[in-house]
Amino acid sequence: MRFVPATVDTRHPLVASRTKRLLDVSGGLVLLVVLALTLPLMALLLKLDSRGPVFHTQVRVGLDGRPFSIYKLRSMVPCAEEDGLPRWTYCGDPRVTRLGRLLRASHLDEMPQAINILRGDMSLVGPRPERPELVGLLTAEFSSFPQRHSVRPGLTGLAQVRHCYTTSVADWHQKLDYDLDYVRRATCLTDVRILLATVVEVVRFKGM
Repeated sequence: MRFVPATVDTRHPLVASRTKRLLDVSGGLVLLVVLALTLPLMALLLKLDSRGPVFHTQVRVGLDGRPFSIYKLRSMVPCAEEDGLPRWTYCGDPRVTRLGRLLRASHLDEMPQAINILRGDMSLVGPRPERPELVGLLTAEFSSFPQRHSVRPGLTGLAQVRHCYTTSVADWHQKLDYDLDYVRRATCLTDVRILLATVVEVVRFKGM
């Protein structure tokens, strides 16, 4: 079934903020430099750990409900969804490789999204982008879900520092509250605070 983006009535004022864009570009460049310096080692380790490509791309839904391609370091076995059906990752998911667990816990698998940030697909801070199939499912369950698309999706967000991983529609009640709270209250200062909180979580290896 073809994905049809949900309509977003208005964009958040931060979308046009030059200060937020400057923060995004600066952070994106830093991440890109770190990725360039660490990629040779991580690529070697990925190849030694399991067969498959170094990078993984997926279609996600972003600003105004528009799909875009997101970039990640591969953390799962090849053909993790052989039947083509999207699934949430859960704690102990056997599809995640040994190295993939470390990459997810340290969030190093997300570093290639520096490219998405520099391209303007994403921001450093915002609701995490979901896959089109899951967006359709969640929109049917939560009428307010499309409000997340009034801002650019983020590398990290309020839900990421205050909530655990979601593994089902039921888990989305609290996470959506955090995402919509961010949309209502978002400022550049809020973004800085979330980034600092994210650094603390990364140091604590909060992840799968």
